[in-house]
Amino acid sequence: MVIAGYLLICLIFGTTFLAIKIGVDASVPPFFSAGTRFLAAGLLLFAWMAWRKKAGFSLLLRREMAIAGFSLTFGTFAALYWAEQYVESGIAAVLSASGPLFVMLLQAAVLRQRTTPLSLAGCLLGFLGVFLLMLPRLAVSADGHWMAGSVVILAGEFLYSAGALYSKRVMQRLPAVSPVAINAAQMMYGGLMLLLLSFGTENMGGIELFRPDALGSWLYLTVAGSMVGHTLFAWLVSRTNPVFPSTWLYVSPLIALTIGALFYREALEWSMALGGAAIVAGTVIANWDSLRQLFRKPDPASSSFGKHA
Repeated sequence: MVIAGYLLICLIFGTTFLAIKIGVDASVPPFFSAGTRFLAAGLLLFAWMAWRKKAGFSLLLRREMAIAGFSLTFGTFAALYWAEQYVESGIAAVLSASGPLFVMLLQAAVLRQRTTPLSLAGCLLGFLGVFLLMLPRLAVSADGHWMAGSVVILAGEFLYSAGALYSKRVMQRLPAVSPVAINAAQMMYGGLMLLLLSFGTENMGGIELFRPDALGSWLYLTVAGSMVGHTLFAWLVSRTNPVFPSTWLYVSPLIALTIGALFYREALEWSMALGGAAIVAGTVIANWDSLRQLFRKPDPASSSFGKHA
């Protein structure tokens, strides 16, 4: 079940970068689009959990939900949505692959956790693959807006990594609370923060929210990206560790670059294949210990997924 969930979030998140790009290109204000997406997804998920008596209003009053919402949803997606006005969806996915490396560095620097040489080598190899993928685009796209967008995405990934570690501690502190409910609550907070940012910075006049491309992008991101993908991610963090599920960010560039080239005419050069191979190899090496344990032991999630769904 863990491996199946991991493969599914790789597929979902690998396609969300293009969906974001389509919505942004449809002239929907990025912060408004992101805010309504996460607020709607969070409300629906929380209502479902409350109906199943697995979440209560008191959870929304905990400051941990606001902190997680700020880092996991607000900071990460304010950066990504804004940057995709200037950065191709495939390159945005490539830059987002810095997440697992930030997670590992924060674990070592802040939490004083020991990082094995094998895991560090895997993360570095994957990060090298990211740069190999990015180099051909740097040569032709290094304008000011592109560079600013790239830096903003990296800053958002740093917040995401801090949020992944923090959410793991919150789940450990609240073992009786479903990870799905926690994820729904933090998305609601993050969505509200994004909407506040939108109301303060974006011009809402003349936008066409119901254009087929804009509406389709929003619906896909809300249902598949937020409700399914982020819930699966929260569940995987609770069942494994923050590094293992975060490595979807190494696999998603391959998916994002491919679909961007096939369906949105974004550049895809043969030299990127070397970077892709390095990303996949780095993912396997960085998580070798976790993967080995998953294959050796019975999957504990197979008997308890319903408890958290």
